[in-house]
Amino acid sequence: MAANGAYRLTDVTLDESIGRSTPDVEHERAVAIFDLLEENSFAPNGHAGGPYHLKLSLIDKKLVFTILTESGGAVATHILSLTPFRRIIRDYFMICESYYQAIRSSTPSQIEAIDMGRRGIHNEGSQTLEDRLKGKITLDFDTARRLFTLVCVLYWRG
Repeated sequence: MAANGAYRLTDVTLDESIGRSTPDVEHERAVAIFDLLEENSFAPNGHAGGPYHLKLSLIDKKLVFTILTESGGAVATHILSLTPFRRIIRDYFMICESYYQAIRSSTPSQIEAIDMGRRGIHNEGSQTLEDRLKGKITLDFDTARRLFTLVCVLYWRG
């Protein structure tokens, strides 16, 4: 689906009640939100069009997508189990830690190897998110990637 003005996100917020994380994780959050708002394709199924605001939160160990129109009208709330994401997020968190350490002390070829692994796990998580949202929200893979980053940030904070 081509991103057009009606089927896109113009605001994304994360539940702030669960606190902040490390500077590296907060940097990932800021970059993901910036990139997501610059370019995305986000179409809640069965809705005539946005643009949309999205609030991501964790409630009772479940991932909650609260979707509103720009004017604040309720569109949908989707609740997803975190179970399919737990292993992927744990693996992604571990490889990110290695990556952040490598940036500070490793050779460019070592950093590149770790980053390739990091991207592979990230792609797996993005595909899982896209699959779990099928029939609820239509989005492109780049949007799924950025949203998966935000899911990880929420999980790390919580």
